[in-house]
Amino acid sequence: MIIDILSWICLLAGGALGIVGGIGIHRFPDFYSRLHAVGITDTLCAMLILLGLGLQAGWSIAAFKLALIFVFLFFTSPTASHALANAALHSGLKPKLDRDDRRGPNHHD
Repeated sequence: MIIDILSWICLLAGGALGIVGGIGIHRFPDFYSRLHAVGITDTLCAMLILLGLGLQAGWSIAAFKLALIFVFLFFTSPTASHALANAALHSGLKPKLDRDDRRGPNHHD
């Protein structure tokens, strides 16, 4: 019974973090802040969901496979976020800075 409760807590928290990451995509002003919101929540969301599923699976080959999936996501998700940000920066996409909002739309550097 306790394992089921812990499993559901992890699954619901992971789902909630996934929703928060999705909201971050729509709410933040530029590519870099959106990428940060998704990159952070994606890893924790996956960890919680996989942990919840692993608790349901018990000590089995399925739990081992879920752990392998988590290890893969733990390394590839931040790496992919970094590669996307690096490619965007090298292609000339500049981050939106707070001071850009204060200058007004007609200000030119």
